[in-house]
Amino acid sequence: MSKAEILLVEDDQDLAEGLRDALALEGYSIRHVGDGPAALRDMRGSARDLIVLDAMLPNLSGFDVLKELRARGDETPVLMLTARSAEMDKVRGLKLGADDYVTKPFGIMELVARIEAILKRTRAAGSLTRLTAGEVVVDFRARKAWLRGAPVTLTRREFEILEVLARRRGQAVSRSELIARIWGTDDDVEVSTRTVDQHVLSLRRKLGDRSEAPQLIETVYGYGYRLA
Repeated sequence: MSKAEILLVEDDQDLAEGLRDALALEGYSIRHVGDGPAALRDMRGSARDLIVLDAMLPNLSGFDVLKELRARGDETPVLMLTARSAEMDKVRGLKLGADDYVTKPFGIMELVARIEAILKRTRAAGSLTRLTAGEVVVDFRARKAWLRGAPVTLTRREFEILEVLARRRGQAVSRSELIARIWGTDDDVEVSTRTVDQHVLSLRRKLGDRSEAPQLIETVYGYGYRLA
């Protein structure tokens, strides 16, 4: 399989050159632009497999670029680079549709690992239409679910939680990420982690997954959930 084409959006020229050279050595095809408007123009002209997007850009921030891309219906995976470590900045990026983030300063091997994980997940997700786990079958395209052959009625939020976990099967997904991805992109959306827990509890009950000893949706204590 050929390596991906990556659009690097970074205004720090020295950092951009270093990243471009390092990613090229990994076999990726790299195109670099230095600001938000240039990134939006580039994405209108041709598709990329991944965008590495700095959050703090001149003229138009990375957050605004991401918001515009998603408003266009552009679902190209986005890895955000940010110098900020505040939790709300990370959550803001996820709410707007970022696939992952790396906080500066970072090591190139960490960045490459995050890129590879996103691309692997994206390629797998492209073919994810059905989940079979024990006696549970879920058709994400038809939005239908069955337990031991009998139909199960899931709410929209329950389907969305299950789909996020299924696309990251075997990986822990934090409650804050579930909130960001499922409960909207508006900054004023207020959802507590308790709301997530209640939806997961209902989802487990409907799918016959005992909360005291779950076999399907595992609790990662102090963090979130994982689809076994």
